[in-house]
Amino acid sequence: MEDQTKKLAIVLSRGLDDERATVAFTIAKTGLASGQQVTMFIVSAGVDVVRKGAADNVQMNPFDPPLKELIDHFQSNGGRILVCPPCAKVRGYEEGDFIDGAQIVGSPALHALILDGAATLSF
Repeated sequence: MEDQTKKLAIVLSRGLDDERATVAFTIAKTGLASGQQVTMFIVSAGVDVVRKGAADNVQMNPFDPPLKELIDHFQSNGGRILVCPPCAKVRGYEEGDFIDGAQIVGSPALHALILDGAATLSF
């Protein structure tokens, strides 16, 4: 029997200086709570968000949880984090520079999700 779970792919290009990074993880968290399989594909300045320690003291909006809390919740509830290889490389980052569970994978992984019916959002 085919997996009927709804899928959501969120492309995050915003970094630690942009509130939309927090918004992306808030929406991702809600997607997981609604039973969707959620994957974050992180590109451009967004790769800084998932660098080890980078989000530890970031709270861009006082009405939102801290960014680290959102990321931890996302991952502990089954969310996947994929990082764009050229975006990491241009910043000098390797897999070990990212939080546990973040994987450096190319855009074919994102396209596979889309071909599998994933809805997409971009921040």
